[in-house]
Amino acid sequence: YHVEVERHRYSVPHALVGQVIEARITTAVVELMHRGQRVASHARNSRQGGFTTTATHMPAAHRAHMEWTPTRLIHWGTSIGPATAEAVTRLMAENRHPEHGYRACLGLLSLAKRYGKGRLEAACTLALQIGACQYRHVNDILKNNRDQSAPTVAGEWVSPDHAHVRGPGYYQ
Repeated sequence: YHVEVERHRYSVPHALVGQVIEARITTAVVELMHRGQRVASHARNSRQGGFTTTATHMPAAHRAHMEWTPTRLIHWGTSIGPATAEAVTRLMAENRHPEHGYRACLGLLSLAKRYGKGRLEAACTLALQIGACQYRHVNDILKNNRDQSAPTVAGEWVSPDHAHVRGPGYYQ
């Protein structure tokens, strides 16, 4: 739903995708026309490769995606528990641009619908302990019920007495 004019892209209503659009260009404004009717008007931008987008031109799904922010996703994670919030924070930190981690975060948070908030929080706690916060790791923990098994605590190991153990006299 963008039209390229002098190597810059300007939005038009998404309903016009695939239609022929004409551009009327002045020094300050780019007007986009469809069948003689002006459908969009944007301030002219000389930045090559850039985008100028009006939110009303976007499909509903794209507008909804714009409403997501790192703060909103972390807040949602916090409503489940501190480990989930930390997992969401780490998922976003893995990307140069936090927006690139939104889908992974939404996938992680959606696991609460299938498994419940308590199990998701337990799975995120385990995932943080092993340093694997990606969606697929948390999903595998939940799928294999690893979040419900008691963690095995290894006691302190003591070497058994046997003939091959050298005593302190050996090193004198």
